Amino acid sequence: MSKKYDFQYVVIGSGPAGSTVATTLAKAKKGVALVEGRFFGGSNLNTHDVPYKVALGIAHSYAKINASPEYSNQDLSVNLPAIINQELKAVVTASKHNKQSYDESSVICLNGYAHFLDAHTIAVKDKKITSANFILATGAHLNTKDISGIDTTQYLTPETAIKIRHLPKVIAVVGAGSTGCEIASFFAELGSKVILLESADRILPREDTEVSTEITKYFTKELGVNILNKCKVVAIGQDATSKYLIFRYGNTEKMVRVEEVALATGSLPNTDCGLENANIKYKETGITVNKLFETSAKHIYAVGDCIGGESSTERAYQQGLTLATNIIKKAKNLVNYSGITRLIDTPLQIATVDANEQDLIKRGRKFKKVILPLSETTAGQIDGLKYGFVKLIVNKNNYIIGATIVAPHASLLAEEIAVAIRHHHTAVELASTPHLINSYNHAIKLAARNLIIKKKH
Repeated sequence: MSKKYDFQYVVIGSGPAGSTVATTLAKAKKGVALVEGRFFGGSNLNTHDVPYKVALGIAHSYAKINASPEYSNQDLSVNLPAIINQELKAVVTASKHNKQSYDESSVICLNGYAHFLDAHTIAVKDKKITSANFILATGAHLNTKDISGIDTTQYLTPETAIKIRHLPKVIAVVGAGSTGCEIASFFAELGSKVILLESADRILPREDTEVSTEITKYFTKELGVNILNKCKVVAIGQDATSKYLIFRYGNTEKMVRVEEVALATGSLPNTDCGLENANIKYKETGITVNKLFETSAKHIYAVGDCIGGESSTERAYQQGLTLATNIIKKAKNLVNYSGITRLIDTPLQIATVDANEQDLIKRGRKFKKVILPLSETTAGQIDGLKYGFVKLIVNKNNYIIGATIVAPHASLLAEEIAVAIRHHHTAVELASTPHLINSYNHAIKLAARNLIIKKKH
């Protein structure tokens, strides 16, 4: 490295994309600094993936016990401070492992928000840092730009919702995407009355219609969630008696009063770091990059949520690993998303592996599909399960190209499908693989068997 610069590479943002890039480059003996404005490990480790796994897991267990006849005489109560404490313990444990990876790879960690002064210089607090190259992994933030009243109203965010210390009697959750549905289920399972508002004509609009239908039935019938679709929330506020939302439904404007409001209104890429000073092109939807994650400044790259597109820990990790490998090997490999799973941790987990039907239709791809209800499996019959399914999708040659699973522990079922897609397995190979008959995994075998004889879609 030329002595002209302090570092060979400076990575801004320590989420899954940034941490992966930084540690991979450092292990290859590159001079790397990692700059983080908040918590090292990013939002996924500190405010979403790890704490959500704890909080949602506790809520799912609490609701399951409460719904079980054999526990009907037990006096159970929710201890929210204890849940928060468990979340903190999990984050601390994960953070220790994260720090260990930085130490072992000799990454220099710098705490503070970075701001470009020019194409090779950033300011972090009161220090100027120069680098031959930069990698932006600045993540995203909650999108509240279309809602008025946020500056004068106390509301919950995806970060703070699962850290609440008092269970509200009534809560409104704005946005019924993946995070909104997780927040709604968290409060509903713990005993709150939940109103879930979505501007689209169905909840989980990113998923296939069968998913929206199944989760809507589960939410309304099992959890008592009041779902309001086609509702555009335009304002929130609070007065001496309560908090409230104002929303448009058709041509009418309505108001609903609640004890708490949680916003799960999607995210916008973080681009407020002086990008103009480094001649980096960007839009509101994200930093502009090519297929190799190169920005308009040839020595600066960007990966993760800051470039827009689908937000996913797994996708961000793949982007970071591919970029670092290309830099080290001086290669031009494209990132391989094959087999990536998108998981929504509602009481019935939703796992989408690679592509769903909506994706394939948009791409104009021909396919065959089959849906197997879990009620047709031995495991479903044992548990008396009325909801859930396995949906497999194959191409014209019967290779598995996508799947959607709505099931208990869908994340575990998805792993088999991910391997099948990544390594080009067919429905015949899945159908001929032995499965545990009394497990939900057997649904994959049964669905694959049905696909073999199904006519082309």
